[in-house]
Amino acid sequence: MSKKLFTDIEIKNLSKNPYVKSVSTKGIIYTDEFKRIFIAESENGKSPRQIFEENGFDIDIIGIVRVNRAAYRWRAAYNESGVLGLRDTRKDNSGRPINRELSLEEKNAKLEAQIQLLQVENELLKKLGHDGKGAGEKRVKVSAEQKFLLIRTVIEMYDLKNMVSFLCEISGVSRSGYYNYFSPKSQENRDRREKEDLLLKENILKAFNFKRRKKGARQIKMTLKGQFGIKYNLKRIRRIMKKYKIECTIRRANPYKKMLKATQEHSVLPNLLNREFKQDIPGKVLLTDITYLYYGKGQKAYLSTIKDSSTNEILAYNVSNRLTLDLATDTLVKLKNNRRIEFAEGAFLHSDQGVHYTSPTFQKHVKKLGLGQSMSRRGNCWDNAPQESFFGHFKDEAFIKPCNSIEELKKEIRSYMTYYNNLRYQWDLKKMTPVEYRNHLLHVA
Repeated sequence: MSKKLFTDIEIKNLSKNPYVKSVSTKGIIYTDEFKRIFIAESENGKSPRQIFEENGFDIDIIGIVRVNRAAYRWRAAYNESGVLGLRDTRKDNSGRPINRELSLEEKNAKLEAQIQLLQVENELLKKLGHDGKGAGEKRVKVSAEQKFLLIRTVIEMYDLKNMVSFLCEISGVSRSGYYNYFSPKSQENRDRREKEDLLLKENILKAFNFKRRKKGARQIKMTLKGQFGIKYNLKRIRRIMKKYKIECTIRRANPYKKMLKATQEHSVLPNLLNREFKQDIPGKVLLTDITYLYYGKGQKAYLSTIKDSSTNEILAYNVSNRLTLDLATDTLVKLKNNRRIEFAEGAFLHSDQGVHYTSPTFQKHVKKLGLGQSMSRRGNCWDNAPQESFFGHFKDEAFIKPCNSIEELKKEIRSYMTYYNNLRYQWDLKKMTPVEYRNHLLHVA
């Protein structure tokens, strides 16, 4: 167990997370659902830190040691017993007597029913979303309705007797809700709603395909009213589109932006730089940005760099084939590990207003480095012109297109960065290389 103790404020914040069953000063008990989500996401290649952060946990509060130990325990339990090994058995092993001692046959029957339910639920999760197609897949929750259907499927498939209460309990749904769901009245109501939804779908498709031009929900709402005299609520339209998978691919929202903004509020910061790029103080003004790179046969990667505005030296860079928050934060880690760098007094990092840089996580990393943070005005590329200029030269001079793999691309970028910092002379740096000019400024000072 980690030696870190939680304060009352931290306990309060952690308790708000739906995946926390309970929390004390010494530890956290996570829900079984989160453990299953963790295993599914882990098998898709995500790190424990990334999984915890995407599900609303603050690693600074929990501590990376506690996160890694939990990951080790869950993986070991899953490898040994499958999803059954992820269950929290504290209540089962509490030593409290039950109302009646179960016979060995009853215990075995319950255990077998539980295993069968978990197996069927695991299969459902794979079909719904965790099918191993990539790290960007959606995390899927099993709804109460799906759980009711799961329970009935298991009971009918394995011919179980007197197991409804037990299966409802371990599934986290009520017994009364289960029986109500399958009552004739509920079935009648669902049939009626399904007929209504099919009519809504028919009208929405008329607007969706109007003049053979695809439309999003808002355009559909306006087209329905303007062309067909039908008035639908926007939420209703979106619900029907989601239910029947009516998708408009035009201007789709960036999934990474949604992911980054899901749990915390982003902040835009003032422009401290005001285009005063050349201050002749190494380590004072740092510029950062991200650009895309096309290589091989239509493959795409992303390059994040941090540049010293006074010397033009590239202080840190990071390459990835995914545009996630890690691309920017890992660049900061590499900046921290660059022992050649000494920050000047009042040093700050300047960027545009991209979602990576407005992220609370990124801004927290910047503060840990002891740096201030500045941002360009919205939509104004000139406020970060030297960084844009570097990307232009880089794409002209580096041999990016011939690379056939991400490994080849990283090797070429590493070679170019060494050349650029140490061997590429620049007219505006008194005909010196960036490293030579940095040493020149330090010597003059």
